[in-house]
Amino acid sequence: MKDLTDIPALMADIGARAKVAAAELAYAAPEQKRKALDAAADAVWARRAEIVEANAKDLDFGRDKGLSDAMMDRLLLDEGRIEGICSGLRAVAAQHDPVGEVIAEWDRPSGIHIRQVRTPLGVIGVIYESRPNVTADAGALCLKAGNAVILRGGSESFHSSGAIHACLLEGLRATGLPEDAIQLVPTRDRVAVQELLTMTDTVDVIVPRGGKGLVGLVQREARVPVFAHLEGIVHIYVDKAADAVKALDVVLNAKTRRTGICGAAECLLIHEDAVDTIGQGLVRALLDKGVRVHADGALQQIDGTVPATEDDWGREYLDMDIAAKVVPDLDAAIAHIRRYGSNHTDCILTEDDTAAARFFERLDSAILMRNASTQFADGGEFGMGAEIGIATGKMHARGPVGAAQLTSFKYLVDGNGTVRA
Repeated sequence: MKDLTDIPALMADIGARAKVAAAELAYAAPEQKRKALDAAADAVWARRAEIVEANAKDLDFGRDKGLSDAMMDRLLLDEGRIEGICSGLRAVAAQHDPVGEVIAEWDRPSGIHIRQVRTPLGVIGVIYESRPNVTADAGALCLKAGNAVILRGGSESFHSSGAIHACLLEGLRATGLPEDAIQLVPTRDRVAVQELLTMTDTVDVIVPRGGKGLVGLVQREARVPVFAHLEGIVHIYVDKAADAVKALDVVLNAKTRRTGICGAAECLLIHEDAVDTIGQGLVRALLDKGVRVHADGALQQIDGTVPATEDDWGREYLDMDIAAKVVPDLDAAIAHIRRYGSNHTDCILTEDDTAAARFFERLDSAILMRNASTQFADGGEFGMGAEIGIATGKMHARGPVGAAQLTSFKYLVDGNGTVRA
């Protein structure tokens, strides 16, 4: 039985065991990893009643804690979402194994042959908040990429994450892979997070997945390298050349399909030439769907809107709210996004190829879209099976972080008794 009172010792032990497991995973056969993930998916589905029961405890905890409706939605697991977890595990299992993949190779005049080959990062620490499905996504992707992972879920999803983690362990056992490859921190104590951030001897990278407070804490206090997943302050710019039908479909889906995910639209920018036509229709349609529209400029004249304040720009609502602003032109929209955006995902609605090209060229968000819902900002929708987060920084991984992004590389050099002149 683990001693949960001595958190530093607990985390040191977890880290040491993860490092040993990572060394074994680095050369695990692709078929062995695939079978482990398929077996884990079988276990999740077979134990879905247990997972729902565990999730009910977390929902009670969340209600007592006063979580918003959007956060409760992020926490909820029903049979449909559990089926989605199984599908995600199987999708990652079926993907090409990135470990050992030759990225590039070339010959040198000296006679040496060089290959750049993908290799696991080692041990990854994943710190996340209320979404329990991240337990499966992160565990699967790290395993696929040959990494050991230390999972530290949020206090809200403690029981759900534990039930899902048990299924992942079942998959590891079924295929003879080390159970220490996927470890879940067994305490809600925040000291565990502080320890994980400083475990430079055993942890190679930290991935925070959550709100601004969590990511800011990790970036401030981590001594281990961090893949930053910042807020999803997602903008949609409605150009004067936007198609009205496409705009309506995209904006409603981007805002209302699921408000609590990082790809949900949070700010609507409308070209002044489109305000009296497409703009009016979009705002009224959002209001009809129950969205609170924090409006600026001419949009305030629409009944049902509330006046926008400076605090509404650059705000991640994760709820049935959206900020809406009139801009004089495309460049003003770009300037607004540069000032208030989080480099996550931004979208332009336009039929003008030149305007779209300028938007793509002059913004540097991790994901830029044209005429498509920002709710596609998800690794599964990018064909990655799942993703561990959306990295908004510029070092190493960027955008959806799938299995391939959880690898580094090494150089393999072959010669034939070759010596340097």
